[in-house]
Amino acid sequence: MNGTVFDVQRFSVHDGPGIRTVVFLKGCPLNCFWCHNPESKCRVPDIGYVPGLCLGCGSCAAVCEAGCHRLEGDRHVFARMGCRRCGACAEACPTDALETIGRETDVESLIAEAVRDRPFYEATGGGLTLSGGEPLAQPAFAAALLSAAKQAGLSACLETCGFADWTDLRSVAALADMVLYDIKESDTDRHRAGTGVPLEPIVANLLRLSETGIRLELRCPIIPGWNDRDGHWQGLAGLAARLRGLEGIRLMPYHPMGASKAERIGLDSANMPKDFPEPDTVATWVRTLQALTDVPVGSG
Repeated sequence: MNGTVFDVQRFSVHDGPGIRTVVFLKGCPLNCFWCHNPESKCRVPDIGYVPGLCLGCGSCAAVCEAGCHRLEGDRHVFARMGCRRCGACAEACPTDALETIGRETDVESLIAEAVRDRPFYEATGGGLTLSGGEPLAQPAFAAALLSAAKQAGLSACLETCGFADWTDLRSVAALADMVLYDIKESDTDRHRAGTGVPLEPIVANLLRLSETGIRLELRCPIIPGWNDRDGHWQGLAGLAARLRGLEGIRLMPYHPMGASKAERIGLDSANMPKDFPEPDTVATWVRTLQALTDVPVGSG
């Protein structure tokens, strides 16, 4: 069973209980304007390019069969529209100005990597977390990976935006010990405008998932000037009151690193906020929401 991942992060402490290894799968049905991981959106590998690292040596142009790379004087031009994403240019680049983002791999390799940190999981209650992108964009691979993690004796968490077929969500979530469920926005019109998809099926899936009794944590990205408002805090508190098995709400403050990553793969970052929220601002968000709900609220 093979799937496409774009990163594996060890020693994570913000993606479920304890110290965890997080496997990030490529592909996502949402198009959030602030996306922290824009390289996750496309199901197939991306080609990243950092002009500041380019020597203008022409190695990429020499191997690109599609003719996407050319030198105009001392300037390297990358015509992405014709790119086949084969990765030949990245392999030829001597300075890593070009990079293939995303790789196909198998379940066994990922589990072998994860079990290396078993002592840390056992000491902290950690394990493996499947994230993205959206893991349910690759439902068979997600299920195989979580199943293999359980067979290896690892705790397993699933992070999902919930915009998926209910049958896929139910079957994959059943293989996890806990689901980290993203809620981007609690207003239906604002959700569609900010993410490109409707909110209703996400909430419907969350309520159905809650009825199974699985452990849940809501993870809520907060983007200054967009959803850091009283109506959203009230919407989150109201949603939390309807859920069984909800152990907490984690507010995820916006960070601007997604903008540079978007530019690296040729996406427009003009509408992405460019600044971190101040720590005092984040603390105020947490206090405001905590005053509206009995569920523990944290950040990070």
